[in-house]
Amino acid sequence: MLQTLNNLFTRDLDRLSQEISAYNSEADLWLTPEGISNSAGTLSLHLIGNLNHFIGACLGDTGYVRQRDKEFTDRGVAVSKMVEDIEEVKAVISQTLSKLNDAQLTADFPINVFSDQQKVTIGFMLTHLAGHLNYHLGQINYHRRLLA
Repeated sequence: MLQTLNNLFTRDLDRLSQEISAYNSEADLWLTPEGISNSAGTLSLHLIGNLNHFIGACLGDTGYVRQRDKEFTDRGVAVSKMVEDIEEVKAVISQTLSKLNDAQLTADFPINVFSDQQKVTIGFMLTHLAGHLNYHLGQINYHRRLLA
């Protein structure tokens, strides 16, 4: 199961790099047409921060300190920088998941994440994070095609 999750994260982070690299201009990454609340750049920064925090820091003890507000306020980050950060988070995920075993997937995730304060398992959280990545990846793809 862990190898499957790693494969999914790798595949979708590769797609994220491809999507943000496919924009006609870097400026387009930061546009928010009427009715769209987050740009592709913002969503990319959010995904990078989210995965570094929940997988890197919470499970891999990387020491990453999330600045969630900056994920939604920073603008104009170069595509090359975001692609570099995506490659780094891919490596963090791969390293972290390689240190886990399938039995650990049933253990409690180390922090309460959801507002109902219900504990979730590591397996649930990793599956949730893969879905979260894919959800925003779809938004980014739609955003890019809308602006093309």
